[in-house]
Amino acid sequence: MSLPRLPPGVPRFPQSIARQLCARWFESSGWRTAGVLPDCPKLVVIAAPHSSWWDGFWGLLLKYALGIDVSFMAKRQLFRGPLGALLHGLGGIPIERDAAHGVVEQMIGRFADRESLWLAIAPEGTRKPVRKWKMGFWHIARGAHVPILPVYFDYPSKTIGFGPLLIPGTDPIADFARLRAFYAPWRGKHRGIG
Repeated sequence: MSLPRLPPGVPRFPQSIARQLCARWFESSGWRTAGVLPDCPKLVVIAAPHSSWWDGFWGLLLKYALGIDVSFMAKRQLFRGPLGALLHGLGGIPIERDAAHGVVEQMIGRFADRESLWLAIAPEGTRKPVRKWKMGFWHIARGAHVPILPVYFDYPSKTIGFGPLLIPGTDPIADFARLRAFYAPWRGKHRGIG
């Protein structure tokens, strides 16, 4: 099995020994990828089902194996000292939860300020089972005029898959129904999307 090639528009970081080691580790672990990576410099990545901290481990391993520069949000208070340097290195973006402009506006601003940005978000917002997804990712994508890339973790088949891009429309309920239907077949480490 070989990892997919990156299209030219995907934000990336340079080739390195660490990247080669991550690629070998991912491939030797029995995990594989499915689907096609879009040739798109800006998008919101949503990953589900999110039922275990292992999702973050496998996701980061694949990120480095592929060489994709994917960012994620974390509260500003975590970006102090050595942990802050580590979070920045992993692609963390500090957010101010109590700011006058909310997290959605902060991320829309980030998209406007950068030539390329893939922002990863867990729509469930937690590893616990939830009935409803958080809507922030949809509002960020719609406000920034970028598509949403659904990525799934299917533990029974040890697959991380890339779905078709979704352009947010005017009806979030319809968009969420389409996304949840896409995720319905896939099972995380401890559950499906519910």
